[in-house]
Amino acid sequence: MTAARRHDGRAPHEIRPYAMRRGFTKAAAGSVLVSAGRTTLLVTASAENSVPPWMKGQGKGWLTAEYAMLPGSTAPRKQRDRGPKTDGRTIEIQRLIGRSLRAALDLRALGERSITLDCDVLEADGGTRTTAITGAFVALVDALRALSVPPDSVLKDSIAAVSVGIIDGRPVVDLDYAEDSTAVVDMNVVMTGAGELVEVQGTGEGGTFSIKDLDRMVRAARAALPELTAVQKRAMGRSWPFDRKRSK
Repeated sequence: MTAARRHDGRAPHEIRPYAMRRGFTKAAAGSVLVSAGRTTLLVTASAENSVPPWMKGQGKGWLTAEYAMLPGSTAPRKQRDRGPKTDGRTIEIQRLIGRSLRAALDLRALGERSITLDCDVLEADGGTRTTAITGAFVALVDALRALSVPPDSVLKDSIAAVSVGIIDGRPVVDLDYAEDSTAVVDMNVVMTGAGELVEVQGTGEGGTFSIKDLDRMVRAARAALPELTAVQKRAMGRSWPFDRKRSK
C-alpha cells in the first residue's frame, strides 16, 4: 500500500529539492547559497591564521557560528537583532551550528587557526537550522583550503542535518513551515556521513512521544542522510575531501 502523499506531493521519506551554489560571494574564504524548497540561506566561512585570546598557546584551532534571520525572510517583517538584544532562539541555533561543525573537525590538527560561519536566512519556510548546518559544511571545506589546510587532514567526516516529525501518526522528514506548525513531535537530527549521531533535538508539541516514536524518527532521519550527503558531494565535485581518504 502506497503511503499517503504530503501536502506538497512528497512521500514521507522525501526531502525537499536541494540546491547549493558554491562561491556565491568572493570576500569570504568559503561561501554557499543553499536552498531546501523555499528555505534559502547564505552561509559564509571566514578564516583566520589565529585563535581567540583565550585559546592562544593551546596548539589547537577553533570554529564558531552566527545565525540570523534577515528582516525580509518572514512575513510579517522580522525585526533585526541589534547589539546585546539577540533573542534566545538565535543564540540556541548558532550554538547548535557551531557544535555540529566542530564535530567534523580535529581541532588540534587544525592548529591555531579560526573559522567563523555566518548563516543568514534569506527566506524561511521551515528547517532553517538544519539547512544551515548542511550548507555550512560545504563552506567550511572551502575555508580550509583558503587557509592552505588540506581538508582531508583535519576533517573526520561530513556533517548534515535534517528535521523530522510525527504527522498523522507517521514520521516525515524535512518539514516545511506548514508541517512544522502542525507536527505532534518536531525533531532536528545532526549526523555524520557515516550515519553517527552528533545531536538530536526533539520536542513534543503540546504532548508526549514514546521511545518507539523516537526510534522511528531517528531511523527516518538516518535514511535521509545519504541524499543530503549526495547534495553536498554534487556541489563540491572533485573538491569533496573524503573519497581519496576512504579509498586508501
